[in-house]
Amino acid sequence: MKSISIFSLFDKSTVKHLRLPFSFFLMPVFLFALSQAEVIYWPTTILAFVILHLFIFPASNGYNSYQDRDETSIGGLKYPPRVSKKLFYATLLMDIIGVLSACIISIYFSLFVLIFVLMSRAYSYRNVRLKKYPIIGFLTVFIFQGAFVYLMAFSAITNFSTEIFTFSNIICMSVASLFMGSIYPLTQIYQHEADKKDGVISISYKLGYIGTFVFSATLFSVATIFLFYYFNLKHQQIALVLFLFIMLPVIAKLSVWFNKVRKDVKHADFENTMAMNLLTSTCMNSYFLLLVFNNHYNWF
Repeated sequence: MKSISIFSLFDKSTVKHLRLPFSFFLMPVFLFALSQAEVIYWPTTILAFVILHLFIFPASNGYNSYQDRDETSIGGLKYPPRVSKKLFYATLLMDIIGVLSACIISIYFSLFVLIFVLMSRAYSYRNVRLKKYPIIGFLTVFIFQGAFVYLMAFSAITNFSTEIFTFSNIICMSVASLFMGSIYPLTQIYQHEADKKDGVISISYKLGYIGTFVFSATLFSVATIFLFYYFNLKHQQIALVLFLFIMLPVIAKLSVWFNKVRKDVKHADFENTMAMNLLTSTCMNSYFLLLVFNNHYNWF
């Protein structure tokens, strides 16, 4: 009876709000950490990937939907269905499974996962609602979906030690945050009015349509400079050249989209945002996967 009750939580509406495909957009940071690990412990790496991308990240999406109760398009869902209490219990169950499963890897990884869950809930929970503040909301995502996810992933991939806080890793964590920070405002650009009605003043709303593009492009450029510095330290200049080559479609599409929005803000819509997200994530995932293979087979 219990198993039937548990599985009944995951009805069609709940599964949609978990937005499992959206984990693809969060995958680059994990792959970045994987690509920079000198020693990879594959059993803990695979388990950590499953915990984060199939439990923790989807639970975060679902809990955000439960608190927001959006009736307009949200990330990954153009027409979100109505939410129910089942969604809340499903996300709670997934978080508990994620935190407990993380103990198999290490107590440190489990603690990191718990901190991520708590910050994710504070971001959405109505009585705290960090997301309603433009700067605090931005910094929460900037830190916890960037540097902190890198830290979590690296601790599981390499078996946690104090060496995780090396100068090189601090640069990588900074790069991860800068990349996530460059993407985040663009994901809010079509939700200005819906967010405002819900009492949320996003960083994108404060920056305006043009300001959002300028801000995102600036953070992306700074991330690229940090990456250049990092690969220069490691004498892997070819890795940066490869990054610039693979990201060319992203730069081109972003430029075209910016031009359209500059002429008419109606182009700052759900379809263009999701297309931009998909292209960016595909290019970044491809790039970091190439670095993973090079780390073991010296492709370049």
